[in-house]
This record gives sequence, structure tokens and C-alpha cells, in this order.
Amino acid sequence: MAKYTGSVCRLCRREGTKLYLKGDRCYSDKCGFTRRPSAPGQHGQRRKKASEYGIQLREKQKARRIYGVLEKQFGRYYLQAERAKGITGENLLQLLERRLDNIVYRLGFASSRAQARQFVLHGHITVNGKRVNIPSFITDVGDVVAVSDKAASNVEHFKALREGTNKVVVPWLQVDYEKLEGTVSALPAREDIDVPIQEHLIVELYSR
Repeated sequence: MAKYTGSVCRLCRREGTKLYLKGDRCYSDKCGFTRRPSAPGQHGQRRKKASEYGIQLREKQKARRIYGVLEKQFGRYYLQAERAKGITGENLLQLLERRLDNIVYRLGFASSRAQARQFVLHGHITVNGKRVNIPSFITDVGDVVAVSDKAASNVEHFKALREGTNKVVVPWLQVDYEKLEGTVSALPAREDIDVPIQEHLIVELYSR
């Protein structure tokens, strides 16, 4: 499976904003963007005025990096969102939010989407009682996402979750930390998606 293997903090610096890709570290003084907010590279401190295309491109790149999606896959999501009924930009964000790795993160089972992807790939997560190891799996209303019994009893991270968490779960998900399972109770509405993305700019970019 192809994936980005470079510095994560470099991505935040390139986009000029925190993308919260490293979980709790992003909220601490160790955050790379906090210590060095300029763009990467020797000319990073000399930001040029962005063109209209440049602004649209940066918004698309920001969305890709927040959700950990590569270029071709993001393009497929856009085509799927464009064909669906409703507003294309909102459809796109809804698809990204319904990815299994994002659901695991939103439920509070992982501190970042990257950690959530790792849990899914390692077979720690089940959907409706069946193990699913595909992070891009699209969940639907009524799906029950849970930590496997083996992982719940053997992985220290999940043992600690049973003692409680301060994670704020989004309104369209329900979670039971005693059972380490959550339910997709509804499709996410735009107001429930708190990512700092202006999706209309992405639509404008693909409409060129």
C-alpha cells in the first residue's frame, strides 16, 4: 500500500497551519509547526502571494493530508462525490469522514488518523463483527465499529481506553468505551465536520 513516509511536521509547515497529524504531540510545545512555522526549504520564509489556482491547490492538498489520502484516490473520491446527489464539496467531505480509519479516530480509539490506520492494518478493528483491515473502507449508517476481542485484551492502548477518555465524539457517532465499540448513527452533516477546509475551493479546482 502506497503511503507518505516523509516528515509529518513538514506537511503542516507547507500548508501554513496545524493539521494535527501527530495526535497529542500537536498540542504540546514539541509541535514542529509551533517551533518553526515557516514553509520548508531554504526559501520557505519568503512566501509569495498565491494565485487563485495556488489557493485552490493548497486547499486540496490540505484535505488530502489531513485524511491521509494519496492523489489518485482523492480524485476517485471527488468523482464519486460529483456523481452523488447533493452538494459536491459536502459529499466529498462526507466520504472522507466515513472512511474506517477516520471513524476509528473520531470514536477516540486512536489519537490520530495515522495511528487509526495502523490499528486497522494490524487487524485490531472489526465492522459488524467482521475484521476489516482496509483503512479506506467506507462505513454506512448502522455499522458497528469495534476493537477486536484479542486487541482489547492484549493492547495496552485499548486497555487504558476502558478506564475513560476525554475525547469528544462527533454527534453522528455513538460510542461505548466499556465495550470498545461505536455505531455510525447518521451520515455526517457539514456542520458536524470540524476540519479547516473550504471545500468549494476544491470543487473550483477540479472544475477547471
